[in-house]
Amino acid sequence: MSERVPFPITEEMARAERKPYVRRGFMKSSMVQLTLVRFREFIREPEAVFWTFVFPILLAAGLGIAFRQRGPDKVQVGVVTTAPGSAAVVQSLAKDSTLVVTTYDDSAAARALRTGKVALVVVPGSAKDSVHYVYDRGRSEAVNARLMVDRAVQMGAGRVDAVRATDTYVTEAGSRYIDFLIPGLLGMNLMGSSIWGLGFSIVTARSKKLLKRLMATPMSRAQYLFSYMCSRLVFLLRGSVGTLFLICLLAAISFGGIGLLTASRARTTEAVSGIMNFIMLPMWIFSGVFFSSANFPQAVQPFIKVLPLTAVNDALRANMLEGASFAAVTPQMVIILGWGIVTFFAALKLFRWR
Repeated sequence: MSERVPFPITEEMARAERKPYVRRGFMKSSMVQLTLVRFREFIREPEAVFWTFVFPILLAAGLGIAFRQRGPDKVQVGVVTTAPGSAAVVQSLAKDSTLVVTTYDDSAAARALRTGKVALVVVPGSAKDSVHYVYDRGRSEAVNARLMVDRAVQMGAGRVDAVRATDTYVTEAGSRYIDFLIPGLLGMNLMGSSIWGLGFSIVTARSKKLLKRLMATPMSRAQYLFSYMCSRLVFLLRGSVGTLFLICLLAAISFGGIGLLTASRARTTEAVSGIMNFIMLPMWIFSGVFFSSANFPQAVQPFIKVLPLTAVNDALRANMLEGASFAAVTPQMVIILGWGIVTFFAALKLFRWR
């Protein structure tokens, strides 16, 4: 029986034998390398760059043009010309520059009112000093039209205002709709790019069996998930200084944690897409992106206030439009940070490589 030849021990193996298996250099640089991988993945996807940076700017510019300051909207009204005295009514209404007057016969006027072409129809009465208004009082613009038209008709008939009034015109920063909209778009972009960017990237890697290969490395799941958080922080910070910077930082952490949680178990991009839409859709509707969340009933306000996007939008608007201090937005920042911490550790607990 031949003697067993011992396996040759190289110098590297000898050093490893003398030193415990602790790769300090690897552990120190792993987070840096993982974060750089996230950067490269993002930059090499032109679609991701467009939807994260270019699209929000184009959307804000388009909405800014649509809702630019252009004076009050003109009110469309119709006058039935078959009635006696219609010429005098048309003449009185034409003196008011905020009214656009169109003449109709009876049937055409009813059709214009039904299809929304006019807000109100004026029917001059048979008597010289009477007029009849036809409108839907459920439409706010119709009620306003009734007041404006009646004022013009009464002035045309010789009414004199008993009180002399003067006007002072002011323009307040933050009073326009676009001023309200921009912080909401910023909050929506922080949420969308974090949740979609992280969720799809992780689930795509899982579906392609790439995560399975990472199991053989010394990298922990905490390092892997935290590298995504670090890359999102750099990409999503928009604030200039101070409180705005901190709000964006916490928002990136919060939505990044939600994105990691959505991708912790999903196996396909179709599945994670459904989960992300289920999470994001209520916030798009309730969190005051395009209109104030105060429009919803009081009973659901506590639920709306604890949504992370509501807290982000409220904090951004308070800081950008009202100049609120750090102390003023502390309640919102606590909510934002709470969501980030809870969702990150939940994702860490539920995450699976396979």
